[in-house]
Amino acid sequence: MSTTHGLAPTAAFRDHQAMGPGVEFDTIRMLMARWGELAVDIGDDAAVLPPLTSGVRVVSTDACVEDVHFRREWLTATEVGHRAAAAALSDLAAMGARAERVLVALVVPPAWQAALAEVADGIGRVVGAAGARIVGGNLSRGATFAITLTVIGVAHPPVSRAGAQVGDLVMVTGTLGGPGAALVAWQQGDTPTAWARDRFAAPTPRLAEGEWLARMGASAMLDISDGLAADARHLGAASGVVVSLDHARLPVGTGLTPAQALRSGEEYELLVTVPPGRLAAVTGGWSAFSEVPLTVIGEVRPAGTEPAAHSAPDSGHDHFAR
Repeated sequence: MSTTHGLAPTAAFRDHQAMGPGVEFDTIRMLMARWGELAVDIGDDAAVLPPLTSGVRVVSTDACVEDVHFRREWLTATEVGHRAAAAALSDLAAMGARAERVLVALVVPPAWQAALAEVADGIGRVVGAAGARIVGGNLSRGATFAITLTVIGVAHPPVSRAGAQVGDLVMVTGTLGGPGAALVAWQQGDTPTAWARDRFAAPTPRLAEGEWLARMGASAMLDISDGLAADARHLGAASGVVVSLDHARLPVGTGLTPAQALRSGEEYELLVTVPPGRLAAVTGGWSAFSEVPLTVIGEVRPAGTEPAAHSAPDSGHDHFAR
């Protein structure tokens, strides 16, 4: 797929047949038909983005690869597309950005060809809910199925993981442990609970929440992809501080333990630090997101002061584990 955006659509873009004959273009036409109005001005060699009048662009790329991020027997094809899109868009949420554009690159083995329409439906569902549009990408045959999404957003302002200050409070969105519990169940030949499976198969990128937290003065933020314990260390290292977690305060799923929540990867919840003077405003205004818990789980301390009682497990989610 190739694109242009920000220009008046030509007849070539309005008439998908103008792409020419062949299996590749037939597949692109099928994808565009599934995405409908979510796909805009597909047909040129690259996307042309209009200039910004305010804010800054935020761009990220994320890959979802069969037998690395999921196994086909675990998920429906629609869920595979949903999960890939949610993971990519979550990177924008972590920066406090609003999603605007998405590019989708697909590597498709023959065994996946018949399921591609359902994959597209899953991608479209998440992109549509985010208020973004698909403006292009790439399509290739290959031995292993993979989806790579490039996501483009706008932030006012962006929040990095490097801004946490000593004394800030540490907060997390959502309830943790589900994806890790589902993964363990599948690996042991068991069936995960419905809640854990849904958290793995259909995560929600916290885009509105991240944008709001940025406006409310969050000092640092990232999304939980490697697990809370590992990502807390990542945020601390970037900021030159220690992110101290109170394990007893972690919001964990029913029947799970804090240790499971600390290690559970690919949560796509937000880990955020907030100056103590902003806490009342943040908690008071959070009613707009009442279906998503927001929990204080620790504080930011000077580097080298982490007490043993608050130390986190060494291992987090490993994206290279098989």
